[in-house]
Amino acid sequence: MFLKKILFFVFVIQCIHLSAQSDLSILNDNREIIIINDSILVPDEVSYALDHMLTNWYVSNAKTHHCDSTHFDYYVPDSVVSKRLRLMPCVMEMPFNNNVRSFIDLYTIKRRNQVGYLLSLGDYYFRLFEQVLDKNKLPIELRYLPVIESALNPTAISRAGASGLWQFMSTTGKMYGLEINSLVDERMDPYKSTHAAVKYLKDLYDIYGDWHLVIAAYNCGPGNVNKAIRRAGGKQDYWAIYPFLPTETRGYVPIFIAANYAMNYANAHNICKSSIDFPKAVDTVMINQRIHFDQISYVLNIPKEQIKMMNPQYRREIIPGDIKPYAVVLPMQITGMFIDKMSDIAAYKADSLINNRRSEINIASQSVAQSNSKIIYHTVKSGQTLSSIAARYGVSVSRIRQWNNIHGSMIRPGQKIKIHKT
Repeated sequence: MFLKKILFFVFVIQCIHLSAQSDLSILNDNREIIIINDSILVPDEVSYALDHMLTNWYVSNAKTHHCDSTHFDYYVPDSVVSKRLRLMPCVMEMPFNNNVRSFIDLYTIKRRNQVGYLLSLGDYYFRLFEQVLDKNKLPIELRYLPVIESALNPTAISRAGASGLWQFMSTTGKMYGLEINSLVDERMDPYKSTHAAVKYLKDLYDIYGDWHLVIAAYNCGPGNVNKAIRRAGGKQDYWAIYPFLPTETRGYVPIFIAANYAMNYANAHNICKSSIDFPKAVDTVMINQRIHFDQISYVLNIPKEQIKMMNPQYRREIIPGDIKPYAVVLPMQITGMFIDKMSDIAAYKADSLINNRRSEINIASQSVAQSNSKIIYHTVKSGQTLSSIAARYGVSVSRIRQWNNIHGSMIRPGQKIKIHKT
């Protein structure tokens, strides 16, 4: 009997080892082996956003954690997770099922370090989201939509071309009043894109009257959701149309629920908020001059990357205030200095940074072009025409007419014809 137990134990260890590449094996409170399936279909854009969030300048310069997040219980019973979801103060439904559980494990186990960064970045962005959502009487829990859309990276660009915290496509962004051109992309402006996103969410809710369908439509577009509703026999419930949605959108509502859970119960999973030195107090200054980020950085002694992260809407690091007034966001403690030193900022390397575009161009005149040419005088012989003379010297008839003020085609023997040869 003892030998059988030993063999069984060895077999279990081998199974765990073989599954390690695709599954995370843990023990629950009853010492039973629990396999967390790693083959769940995580929407590509969610994984892409979480990975690229680590390239964020503030994240890459984050200080060390002040707590130890390595010790935590892998296994939290479904009953506990389900109860926590029910206790969240939400208007939107936060139901529990296996898909939701899988994505909760994604955030609280596999991507827990990134959740620590998200918690810290949220100190800066969530206040803005909550203010605009509350003003428009939308559920505050929608503040976590950018967590799955962009991982709170304002410069995030998806492989499909969606940009910013709220991941607007260009056409949708312009439809909701966002300026998008070679210098400015307001999809990356946290303030303006948030107002646009809230308007879009309100419009979608007016169509569907169901927040889960709104979130699905936000991800894959109303057309795909309408198609799924028709295929489901007209049922307007996310879980009823689930099989008929695009594959990636099927995981979108479960992962939204999981993001809400992870951000609300991070402490319960011993997830430590990272120490990102993001300025909590900022101010906005309107400028009416063309200014380059390098000018602000040098004169105010502030890292250019910080200016870029606070003003991500300026694509070429240029604020085109000479076209119309534009806003620049800066840490509050230096806005006074910015205003006082505006003339110094505008003057620093102005010729190389902002005055390097020609506004007027004089086209070289023909006389200038001919100054380096050699003039030949050809004497017209009997039987010669302008065409034959032009062919001989490799020039056009119209040029010969222009050089000699000839109208028409009449020339006479003995006439001197001026030819410019370069």
